[in-house]
Amino acid sequence: LGVANADEGIQLRVSGIEAPIVILGPSTAAEIEEIIKYNLTASVSEISFARQLQKALQQAGRKLPVHIEVDTGMGRGGTMRGEALKLVTDISKLSNIIIEGIFSHYAASEVIVPGNHRQWQSFLDLLGELLSAEIEIPICHMDNSGAILNYPTFKLNMVRPGLMAYGIYPSEQTQSKATVLPIMSFKTTIILLKDFPANYGIGYNSTFVTKKPTRVATIPVGYGDGYGVILSNQGEALIRGRRAPIIGRISMDMSTVDVTHIPECELGDEVVLLGAQGNERITADEIAKKARTISYEVLCALGKRAPRVFLQQGKANAVSPRLRRIFVPDEEKSISRIDNIIRHCLQTRARNEELGNAIYYEMFETLFGKEDRQLELRSAFHYDIHIAQMPKSKNNGQSYFRVNTRISYKKMLKNDVFMIGCAADNKQLAALFEDPLCEYRWLLGAAKGADIARDFSVENVRVDNRKIPIAEAKKTARGYEVWCGADFLKEKLNTEVKIEIEIATKQAKENKIFPAYLVYPTRGVEINFDYQKAKLKNVREEGFFAGRHPEPVVTSGKGKFVKVKVSEREWIFPTSGVI
Repeated sequence: LGVANADEGIQLRVSGIEAPIVILGPSTAAEIEEIIKYNLTASVSEISFARQLQKALQQAGRKLPVHIEVDTGMGRGGTMRGEALKLVTDISKLSNIIIEGIFSHYAASEVIVPGNHRQWQSFLDLLGELLSAEIEIPICHMDNSGAILNYPTFKLNMVRPGLMAYGIYPSEQTQSKATVLPIMSFKTTIILLKDFPANYGIGYNSTFVTKKPTRVATIPVGYGDGYGVILSNQGEALIRGRRAPIIGRISMDMSTVDVTHIPECELGDEVVLLGAQGNERITADEIAKKARTISYEVLCALGKRAPRVFLQQGKANAVSPRLRRIFVPDEEKSISRIDNIIRHCLQTRARNEELGNAIYYEMFETLFGKEDRQLELRSAFHYDIHIAQMPKSKNNGQSYFRVNTRISYKKMLKNDVFMIGCAADNKQLAALFEDPLCEYRWLLGAAKGADIARDFSVENVRVDNRKIPIAEAKKTARGYEVWCGADFLKEKLNTEVKIEIEIATKQAKENKIFPAYLVYPTRGVEINFDYQKAKLKNVREEGFFAGRHPEPVVTSGKGKFVKVKVSEREWIFPTSGVI
């Protein structure tokens, strides 16, 4: 998704959007903290910003992608074409920055002019120089709506359809190139109907005076909603499928419409200022011509204070509240305010302040820990456990079961390195839980003869079906740590991936309990416990699942297996699991 600045990106993030978000305008130093916090992709036009971003990323222990903008003739944002190769080379040496994309912008793509060809060739030449310098950049983009329609052969591997995505043509020249349908409308209702005699002034300064008895409808839309004053006495509205003129001066919050020729209209009738009603349609281009501007400005301005209703197959699917798009409170105050609201709601719901507080603190510590760490979500969680007798040898004394596990799940990848840990005791296990880079934890215990480095083996690690090598394995104060990573994971940061981990270890036979815990909110769970080679006669499961519909489906084969499954549609909360 493309946005103009960090604020717009934040609006999408706080609305729950997890897709990659590129800031297309030149990013500023003041935005760096928010760029990192909300996983936004900055546009870079000069090296000083890149170095500031690099420093901040190092301090945060993070890596982020950027797109580099090149000025090939627009004369606005981007590094100059002659300086682009050096800038890319310099940024490629910054270890915490991933050059994901490079782009430029046409100055006049809505019309066919020689300048567009010059810009295109200039950008192509730069890509060739980068290739010669053995610098590969995954995403290259230049086409906006005008270029998509006017220059079908000018194609890279990403395009930026802005205006045409709303069903508006960038120019008359492009109207024959494709069929686009307007998807945006701006509507209101009649809030007042009045009959005026002849020679009656309407609105501020009486810029419209009735020439005959006139029926006037008042609508709650004005220049405060982006419907400009310039449309006074020349704009139009659709009511009951007919056009009606805007009369009088448009006020901040209200406008007036002549409905004398629509005698059947009533209070509450729909009024369309942009869009279709019946066989009539008012387009953004039509409004732009009357306002002596361009359709881009009309679409950006309209409806600033109105809720946005998103339609899916003709039906309302979601509503964006008023003002949410343009106001995000200060982060610290915002979180504190939200916390207070939630705590108050729980107190009210429990009808007891003390109980409400207890629920609040238990819920927040369960989900976010004792610190305000980022919530990590997982889905499609599968855990296969195979337990069997150990092969006979003089070293194990038949006091252990052999255990092979395979775990797989989907999550948003936040780091290109991670750790798999084995603890000898609960203190070490607790330390592993505190490390956000630890993907999997095992408690071997400190039984006689146990050696966590010898008895815990990471057999296979894969991300999206690609094998991840082990970079380092070592004993530490918190147990045995196996660190994994791969360069290709940098390309998958902030995207959903499938992680698979296979472990070979053992468990003391004297320990009659085998726990499988969920420590993250997880959607869809399947746990399989296969014990047919362990020569066990009696195995019983005890599940404890927290969620809206937490009852699992349990199937078993006596002497063989136990399977516990929760629907892929259901969320299960932390501290759930099976023993």
